Amino acid sequence: MTRVAAIDCGTNSIRLLIADVDVVAETLTDVVRTMTVVRLGQGVDKTGEFAAEALERTFAAADDYARLCSEHGVTHIRFVATSATRDARNREVFLEGIRERLGVTPEVISGEEEAALSFRGAVSVIDAGHAQPYLVVDLGGGSTEVVLGKEHPTVGWSMDVGCVRMTERHLVSDPPTVAEIDAARSDVQAALDAAIVEVPLAQTRTLVGLAGSITTVTAHALGLTHYDRDAINGAEVTIDAALESCEALLASTRDQRAAMPFMHPGRIDVIGAGALVWSEVLRRVRREVHASGGALDIAVTSEHDILDGIAFSAASRA
Repeated sequence: MTRVAAIDCGTNSIRLLIADVDVVAETLTDVVRTMTVVRLGQGVDKTGEFAAEALERTFAAADDYARLCSEHGVTHIRFVATSATRDARNREVFLEGIRERLGVTPEVISGEEEAALSFRGAVSVIDAGHAQPYLVVDLGGGSTEVVLGKEHPTVGWSMDVGCVRMTERHLVSDPPTVAEIDAARSDVQAALDAAIVEVPLAQTRTLVGLAGSITTVTAHALGLTHYDRDAINGAEVTIDAALESCEALLASTRDQRAAMPFMHPGRIDVIGAGALVWSEVLRRVRREVHASGGALDIAVTSEHDILDGIAFSAASRA
């Protein structure tokens, strides 16, 4: 067993997983799994730079994570930064601030590596009864990764559409107007047009969705009275039911979303865009599968994602 810390710093949140990993048996046991919404990517799509207040929020969370790593005897840390950091011109300020606090150099990974790590985390706990190949979709704040494979990823693609990016770019009204929604849908559809050139979506036999936007849509579809990670993990929701939840979340006002008992406060203002992205992915993948003579009627949600993939890779390095 190796006790490692995996940190995933995205556009909307920074997350920590401290876990005991057996690299031979390929098993992972949670010690701590936590998330802080810091909105590191605030304004990056427009300005190309991290805002000072966003850096302050992220550094405060990193201080907390450094303390937790020390308390729990972590021997190896891997810190991964994704979409917002790839886009920011002043990323060195962020990278140096993390080095000072955690003693490791953050790795600004490509969209392709992000997809592969998400795939590894997701399939580590997928029920063997689900047909292969899997299409794993990791819907983040700044980007969305799609990766197809069986035990290992075969091909993946990263799209520059995410819940924060689409909110800041298009969905500025409360609730969003028809024109704003149409513009956001056009962006996502164009991104999927490019993705399908690289990833044969029609080969999908099991569709697996990851990350906060998708888990929140699933919580809505399940009618949960609070956010229940165990109920969400592995949940099978019909695509029609997921689409209904996506449309309901997109059409809701900010106050209506805030009143939903499963809603994380940090997702209230961006879940509409996340639901929009997920709805377009669901429609496109189902259409491609049906056009090829296959069937795809459900989507599986996983609470195991890039964090698990980072933890496995950290243990392998250690």
